[in-house]
Amino acid sequence: MPVVVADTGPLHYLVLIGHIDLLAQMFRGVSIAQTVQAELTHAEAPRTVRDWAAAPPAWLGVLPAPMSEDPALSALDDGERATIALAASMRADLIVMDDRAGVAAARARGFAVTGTLGLLDLAARRDLIDLAAAFARLRATSFRCRPELLDALLLAWREASGR
Repeated sequence: MPVVVADTGPLHYLVLIGHIDLLAQMFRGVSIAQTVQAELTHAEAPRTVRDWAAAPPAWLGVLPAPMSEDPALSALDDGERATIALAASMRADLIVMDDRAGVAAARARGFAVTGTLGLLDLAARRDLIDLAAAFARLRATSFRCRPELLDALLLAWREASGR
């Protein structure tokens, strides 16, 4: 099974749309840095996200992230920096992250990266969710992406699944 490390954004949105358990269905476990848990439980996070992160499920490992001395990561926020440092220390197979700068930094270090949309697309292709319904819920949140990206993923899913 792959070693998976997640950042704040995808967890936040998966909780909000009611699909956080997809991670447990798709991967044996997921690890996050304590910094990410702190972001998820921050007072400004939605109540459902704070509650979920305050009492994480057994499949979610919350670990201290090693200090990163990499100056190239200094422009990232604490969560992305900690996620990449934790992934490096664990020799992760996959990082789950949405932040563009964080994704670019992770890929520059050789990591495979997917985000919220990639996870939902993969889950739909495995018949774990209805992608149209998941995207409708995602659109009702503060999640930001180009609408044409959602439309293209939805069209590809419908063509592949015959829906």
